[in-house]
Amino acid sequence: MEWYLALLFIFGGMILLLLTGMPVPVAFLIINVIGIYFFWGGAGGFGQLILSMTDSVASFVILPFPLFILLGEILFRSGMASRAIDVVDMWLGRLPGRLSILAVASGVVVSVLSGSGVASAAMLSSTLVPDMERRGYSLAMSAGPIMGSGGIAMIIPPSGTIVLVASLAMVSIGQLLIAGIIPGIILGALYMVYVVGRSYLQPHLAPPYNTPPMPLFPKIKATVLNLLPVAIIIFLVTGVIILGIASPSEAAAMGALGAFLLAACYKSLNWEVIKAAVLNASRISVMLLSILLGATAFSQILAYTGAVRGLVDLATSVPLPPIAILIIMLFIVLMLGCFMDEVAILLMIIPIFMPIVHALDFNPIWFLILYLINMEMGLTTPPFGLILFAVKGVLPPRTRMGDIYKAAVPFLICDAIVIALIIYYPKIALWLPNLMLTR
Repeated sequence: MEWYLALLFIFGGMILLLLTGMPVPVAFLIINVIGIYFFWGGAGGFGQLILSMTDSVASFVILPFPLFILLGEILFRSGMASRAIDVVDMWLGRLPGRLSILAVASGVVVSVLSGSGVASAAMLSSTLVPDMERRGYSLAMSAGPIMGSGGIAMIIPPSGTIVLVASLAMVSIGQLLIAGIIPGIILGALYMVYVVGRSYLQPHLAPPYNTPPMPLFPKIKATVLNLLPVAIIIFLVTGVIILGIASPSEAAAMGALGAFLLAACYKSLNWEVIKAAVLNASRISVMLLSILLGATAFSQILAYTGAVRGLVDLATSVPLPPIAILIIMLFIVLMLGCFMDEVAILLMIIPIFMPIVHALDFNPIWFLILYLINMEMGLTTPPFGLILFAVKGVLPPRTRMGDIYKAAVPFLICDAIVIALIIYYPKIALWLPNLMLTR
């Protein structure tokens, strides 16, 4: 069978199964079983399937994934994350659009914890948007920041998604974690500039409201007690990786332990908190690791059929500059975001794109940061982005789809600006990883 027919069979079958609403792990398992039977020597290939699935998760390097989720769950369940956001609220004072900035911060926290931009956008839209609208905020300044926040959560550590992507792409988890810091800061700064600027120019979109004045000393005290310890834990997790003191797995373990100790110091650690945090972290980890099981075999089937080699030869032989091929690849991810969840996209695309990235001599860390931002953009791109429909589903029926589109567009423009900056100046993503001391 020609490689393009095998690719059409495997890729098309996967899309059809996912469009039926079938769980991603089950869809991958079905395609793997059928693919192995027809392309990998029949029943004899199932032994290799079991070995590859076992090897994909029996690895020390993916340990940061469940530990990062556990760290976030402890911060969230113990109330430390919400207290830290409250401190940020104190310092914002009467800043124009302060609730929109808080919505971005909340969206980042929840997206990191849930591992799904779609789920976090739906949850926050149902809880935050009604209160913001009661204060006179327009949909553009309430739902818009929530939809945009997933892009920041996708690339800043501690991000479980980055661990999953790095494991699939077989690149350094530590370098990819650190590479997202500066792009994430720039993206957050652009969001803030947009929110504050538009709220200042059009105050009717985000009406200011009176907040009780708070003396400086209580704000400093609240910062030291509630914000600084959480910030130190997150900083230490990334700092020890940059300095080469600890591997990503060791840093994640120290961060999770630090979260437990901090919650105990605040007397917020009890059996109910531990039970809820461990159970939810386990549920999310098992779900995504089960997907990783099938994704490894999926990539091997693609390689065995010659589909990957055929795509690489096609990409390197077409009379187009490498930057044009990069834009085409990013456009494909953007389109898939209209129909699939981010996890399904990355598990299908990474095995196909990474050989092309290496063949075109792109830096894989640089490409994956572009890919992660672009993937979240696809989920928010009109007219079919999944996050758009998730938000519409939880808002009142009177909410028009056109208004949701308008709310998303400014934040998509911010994402596109950051992608263009990283393409033009790769050091934005590569400067910190190049400073890392390997361990």
